[in-house]
Amino acid sequence: MEYVKLGRSGLEVSKLSLGTMSFGVPERGNTPWSLDEEQSRAIIKEALDLGINFFSTANMYSDGTSEEILGRALQAFARRDEVVIATKVFVPMRKGPNAMGLSRKAILSEIDNSLRRLGTDYVDLYQIHRWDSNTPIEETMETLHDLVKAGKVRYLGASSMLAWQFAKAQHVAERHGWTRFISMENRLNLLYREEEREMLPLCKDQGVGVTPYLPLAAGRLTRDWNAQTDRSENDQVAKALFSRTEEADRKVADRVAEVAANRGIPRAQIALAWLLQKEEVTAPIIGSTKSGHLEDAVAALSVRLTAEEITRLEELYIPHSYV
Repeated sequence: MEYVKLGRSGLEVSKLSLGTMSFGVPERGNTPWSLDEEQSRAIIKEALDLGINFFSTANMYSDGTSEEILGRALQAFARRDEVVIATKVFVPMRKGPNAMGLSRKAILSEIDNSLRRLGTDYVDLYQIHRWDSNTPIEETMETLHDLVKAGKVRYLGASSMLAWQFAKAQHVAERHGWTRFISMENRLNLLYREEEREMLPLCKDQGVGVTPYLPLAAGRLTRDWNAQTDRSENDQVAKALFSRTEEADRKVADRVAEVAANRGIPRAQIALAWLLQKEEVTAPIIGSTKSGHLEDAVAALSVRLTAEEITRLEELYIPHSYV
């Protein structure tokens, strides 16, 4: 495993991060394909054995049960100072007023809930899951800064927003002497490259680490286009993300298959290698539901695509609506 600094911070993370959206009680939340605790623990242990020290979760994954499973597994298999735990805040965890968003009240409530579920007294990387148009960014950034100063959070990150919004948040923090974001978790893969227009150049200029989610486009880059899985049949969010450009996306996925066949390696390694060779990308967030997924991901660290292969992978892409 290779380890790198996350952005311009001193935080060292593995070049792959294990995402935990697929871990949790299937009957809770909106991921009915989730693995139960026993299955999840096996994958977390495998990740640790492969040298992965960076684990990405969110309070809303499986209604909080993803955090609970991750926390118990890490307590069993690793020392706290050996791992980097990232979680997120924004999505409502209950009904009623002040249940969602990035107000001071919501953030202070949710960090304590996440710490309790994770079984730890601090989070290494606390990320805002989305931009909150209903709360002044000054309120959000000051509250996040207070969490850092209180020792509940070590570093701050953001996820899925427009480049101007991210720039505004960073500017507000710098102007007031508050803690800035060190990372951006955004959607980036061969089927969705709109982040290349503004967000990636912004992150490069500002020294912000990039940790893309859905690096394999929810599995669409790893198998034949019409192949079905539990997730592909039940993940309504992923269906919505890819449904409008299906014809063009299928051509790109077929090209991934072609390059992989020429190399004699799995398609997942090609798709991940393309991401890993982007200088702005720090650590893609990989999901795993079966033995072998993580080994393929680690193997991708050693794959160096040629300029010709990269051109072939990219040339069929068409502009997508910004998500």
